[in-house]
Amino acid sequence: MISVDSVAVEFNGSALFSNVAFNINENDKIALMGKNGAGKSTLLKIIAGESKPTRGKVSAPKDAVIAYLPQHLLTEDKCTVFEEASKAFAKVLDMKKQMEELNAQLEIRTDYESEEYYAIIEQVSELSEKYYSIEEVNYDAEVEKTLMGLGFVRSDFSRPTSEFSGGWRMRIELAKILLLQPDLILLDEPTNHMDIESIQWLEDFLVNNAKAVIVISHDKTFVDNITNRTIEVTMGRIYDYKVNYSQYLQLRKERREQQQKQFDDQQKEIADIQAFIDRFKGTYSKTLQVQSRVKMLEKMELVEVDEVDTSALNIKFPPAPRSGNYPVIVEGLTKKYGDHTVFADASMTIERGQKVAFVGKNGEGKSTLVKAMMGEIDYDGKLQLGHNCMIGYFAQNQASLLDGDLTVFQTIDEIAVGDMRTRIKDLLGAFMFSGDTIEKKVKVLSGGERTRLAMVKLLLQPVNLLILDEPTNHLDIKTKDILKDALIAFDGTLILVSHDRDFLDGLVTKVFEFGNKRIKEHFEDINGFLRNKKLENLREIERKA
Repeated sequence: MISVDSVAVEFNGSALFSNVAFNINENDKIALMGKNGAGKSTLLKIIAGESKPTRGKVSAPKDAVIAYLPQHLLTEDKCTVFEEASKAFAKVLDMKKQMEELNAQLEIRTDYESEEYYAIIEQVSELSEKYYSIEEVNYDAEVEKTLMGLGFVRSDFSRPTSEFSGGWRMRIELAKILLLQPDLILLDEPTNHMDIESIQWLEDFLVNNAKAVIVISHDKTFVDNITNRTIEVTMGRIYDYKVNYSQYLQLRKERREQQQKQFDDQQKEIADIQAFIDRFKGTYSKTLQVQSRVKMLEKMELVEVDEVDTSALNIKFPPAPRSGNYPVIVEGLTKKYGDHTVFADASMTIERGQKVAFVGKNGEGKSTLVKAMMGEIDYDGKLQLGHNCMIGYFAQNQASLLDGDLTVFQTIDEIAVGDMRTRIKDLLGAFMFSGDTIEKKVKVLSGGERTRLAMVKLLLQPVNLLILDEPTNHLDIKTKDILKDALIAFDGTLILVSHDRDFLDGLVTKVFEFGNKRIKEHFEDINGFLRNKKLENLREIERKA
């Protein structure tokens, strides 16, 4: 059991949270929830031992292994994917190497009676006891199985890690954590760069193979599927619910209603007492009663109502100018990079007003097709954009393409034209940038703030074809819901590249699946697609059998 004891964190004299205490037991799968800035990531770092609290401590058994996956990775290694993942077993392999070196020394030494010789024998004996108590494992096979579960293919194993994007590097770190088989896994936004199949694999692993887990995530479905406990950080303290995320939302609503009732009752009581004091103050016969009520007010412990995060985006896409009946027509499209074929002979037709999803494993061509539509890359075959097609494009790395040295205001001021120039502050305010925050440099913004700023740029001119490539990375649950509502209300055509099942649910009516160098059209929503995929996979297994 790992315990968090009376932990407090203070910055410049003000408390982020204080006196936080809870135990983490084996098989606890905990969702750490709370509004942005409540201190979730800070608490995770303290449990991981990456940060020190102002007061309090985290206690764990001496041999407990705690593994931590941060939101942003800074590692830059020169080894291959397979070598990096194998570092999970570094301690065991080092132990084996050390034993071999010590045994080699014993073979050539002849000072059998010396203290040094006995010390080496003792060391070998101690190491052997530890090494042979570890269950025998085929380390290479475990590394291979885990990497493939997380979406890598065998040809990736020998590639240097430096060739991979941040999202894929995060998966390598995740592979190391899963291979360690730790007593506690700490995950900060693990699904941000993962496709649907890899997320499902990770869910299955965490539910069936992991011991204790604490996760911060904006993916509602992921959190619901893996957790059995929810800890909410709010107003400097925590509330601990022994239920998953959906049940927690209901219990939190009931708790806040109860708090509000207690607060209202207490305010009425205070008003009544104060009225009595004001009325009889200075009346000799009521002096004792007045004094008693003054003391009553002084001693009264005030009921607090937990904060409700009222900051919210206000997104409304401008009306879409009318486009042709078929904004996108693709026939016999092929894209190759050297000998590598991304997809071949692909065809699709997207009608005006349709909302479609591009899904599939990373590397199967979803973003490649989008880049072809944007005219950013060459290809073979026919790709035709319809009459009067006006595209609004949000790239997967859109947030990182912003100029870090500009302020929030300057970023929009640079490209706004006409009437919009007089409404920049209003527009930024609708995206939760107000007051001093509009003068912040882009480089100091969080991932969520950068994504919101990149969204503002989309609203500066009317469009009738919106192409969004992973727009929900770094957005919290509430912000994602608001964006989803705005996209449902958008009267143009929408192409959405996303791995977020909850976000796609109720938003798209058709799914294009990318895989095995082809693009397959599914005339159903995301839930129907996922249901049918499971059946297809079962039939595949039967055929192999």
